[in-house]
Amino acid sequence: MLKLNQIHHIAIIASDYGRSKAFYCAILGFTLIGEVYRESRDSWKGDLALNGQYQIELFSFPGAPARTSHPEALGLRHLAFSVDDLSSAVAHLAACGVYCEPLRIDAQTGKAFTFFRDPDGLPLEFYQA
Repeated sequence: MLKLNQIHHIAIIASDYGRSKAFYCAILGFTLIGEVYRESRDSWKGDLALNGQYQIELFSFPGAPARTSHPEALGLRHLAFSVDDLSSAVAHLAACGVYCEPLRIDAQTGKAFTFFRDPDGLPLEFYQA
């Protein structure tokens, strides 16, 4: 039987690498642990960590096509982050100019959650721990 250890990383392609790097690092609190410009592809790649664990590869590719990014579209639905204090997390995003949808309650767990979007419209979620 196959034994997976954990999710190694999530790759995100940004239309504006600097803007998305600022969003994930300055607003969401990721740490940039490595960054390289790949001249042959005219592409940046940044490695972002959360709480000391490598989590996100952030890329830029010139002319990358837009993707449908609605939570109910086929494919990856959204990326969710667990937070201890949902109200505080939402207030932080609001102070940074990031809109969050109204809070919802998960019918299965009774936990609160909300959706918001990164600079390219990728659906993200905060889920009450």
